[in-house]
Amino acid sequence: MPIVVRIDVELAKRKMSVGEFAERVGLTPANVAVLKNGRAKAVRFSTLEAMCRVLDCQPGDLLEWVEEETS
Repeated sequence: MPIVVRIDVELAKRKMSVGEFAERVGLTPANVAVLKNGRAKAVRFSTLEAMCRVLDCQPGDLLEWVEEETS
């Protein structure tokens, strides 16, 4: 998938647990895991806004486009 979610990097920078992050954003830990593992098909702007507010970051800090390798 060409969009990589970097939540784990931002959580590590802030020494914040997934549980604390999930609670503060209003997600379940399972849904945070879906995002972290790249299994999410979409993210609501309201969720992205909440994640940025909690982590005090920009959307580009959480999402990165990576070109797919072609064989």
